[in-house]
Amino acid sequence: MFDPNATGSSKNGIFSLPYSREESELILLPVPWEVTTSYGLGTSMGPSSILQASKQLDLCDALFEDFYQRGIFMEPVSEQWLNKSSELKKETLLVREKLESGQDLTDQEKAIVEKVNQESRQLNNWVYGESKSRLDEGKFCAVVGGDHSSPLGLIKALKEKHSSLSILQIDAHLDLRKSYQGFQYSHASIMRNVIEELEPKALVQIGIRDFCPEEKDFASSHPNIHTFYDSQTKLQLNKGTSWENLCQEILDPLSDKVYVSFDVDGMEPSLCPHTGTPVPGGLEYGQIESLLYFLAQSGRQIVGFDLCEVSSGEQKAQDCWDANVGSRLLYKLCGALFSSNKRS
Repeated sequence: MFDPNATGSSKNGIFSLPYSREESELILLPVPWEVTTSYGLGTSMGPSSILQASKQLDLCDALFEDFYQRGIFMEPVSEQWLNKSSELKKETLLVREKLESGQDLTDQEKAIVEKVNQESRQLNNWVYGESKSRLDEGKFCAVVGGDHSSPLGLIKALKEKHSSLSILQIDAHLDLRKSYQGFQYSHASIMRNVIEELEPKALVQIGIRDFCPEEKDFASSHPNIHTFYDSQTKLQLNKGTSWENLCQEILDPLSDKVYVSFDVDGMEPSLCPHTGTPVPGGLEYGQIESLLYFLAQSGRQIVGFDLCEVSSGEQKAQDCWDANVGSRLLYKLCGALFSSNKRS
């Protein structure tokens, strides 16, 4: 019999929970992919690192109570996609180094870009198929990345299920580039692809503090994009606006069905220092807890989420602070989803 007070068993699944896929309401799909990352490395190992760190987490939660009893199951990490990511990453590093040196790409290097675009489409199709299968079974589904390009297939499956879907993006970056370094499905283009291919009711972005003119112009001109730049948010807080009031302003544009897309670089960098593109500033852990709580209590339904860009860097997973924080963020996201979807 499962004892939630006992030492977490390494034989159990995510968070040392004993539930099978069939017993669980929420299925976590690991996507070990980091082919187009443009700075640091290691996020393809994020799902494995989070899984290992999650075994040390205690299960009670002061905001979302004993939601774990509804069942959470994490699928095995796909060795096929992990190996494909590792193989392609070696090639894309050559492209990145060439571009960073200011040189033009050779025909061979252009062929690498096209190959990566094709493989990225295949990954998106795989994530879509796996996600849709779980949704068709009546399960909730979430992606554990991998870089931030990982969840496009899940968002597509959810948009087909919920026509009124809107997105809350926690991120340091707008991720609205048309493409980056020639890669159509770059981590820097995920929300541009979502907006243009899936047309959500709203995209609300918070924590944003690193962006280019192309992205800023696109965001400011699009009627369904609502961006809360980190420096402006901090200015409001420093002037005396409460975080609760700011959260209500942030949540206001969202529709009744909400998808949460969480890139960990949206947080203050000391929380996940080995993420691929850390940026000074960002949200504190307690602010994220409150935001998720206010969202769950708002009457909206969280229908899915992703957690991306957790990296152990060169550390062993069991020694990694990033994975420790990442596993707790994942647990909070699970709690918020269940809290917003009460059992009838």
